[in-house]
Amino acid sequence: MFSIFIFIPVVIFAVIFLITAAAKAGSEKGGDEVIKKVYLYLILFTTLMMIIGGSVAAFMAVADIVSPTAYYQSFEEYKRYSEHEKFDVKEEVKLSEEELLIRYNDMVATEKERQAARAKNSLIKSLGWIIIPLPVFVYAQRRVPKKEKE
Repeated sequence: MFSIFIFIPVVIFAVIFLITAAAKAGSEKGGDEVIKKVYLYLILFTTLMMIIGGSVAAFMAVADIVSPTAYYQSFEEYKRYSEHEKFDVKEEVKLSEEELLIRYNDMVATEKERQAARAKNSLIKSLGWIIIPLPVFVYAQRRVPKKEKE
């Protein structure tokens, strides 16, 4: 999210700079050709930044899937807070140590599953940031004249 706030002013500055350069060179080389090149390179830059951002986010999502990190209460904390839990039953229910341990392990397993699901969702979204701009980048790159590639 923070990178978007940095990216937008950079792109606006680049567009202004390139339009100014195109206007100055327009009288010498033919302004339409310069504007086309500026537009082409702007598309290349934008799609490349999207692909790089998506790649970084995908790597982070894979890292979350492979090595999840989350804070879990210790069993002692869980036991302490579950004693204060209010039940709908009129009688006070006192859970045994084994029942509390089973509930605690279920809570930890559920949280791990939830975190893995979030990481998979993030991975799919990040792959979208790679797959969608990639054909546009390849198409625009093929439009760059061969003499400029050397």
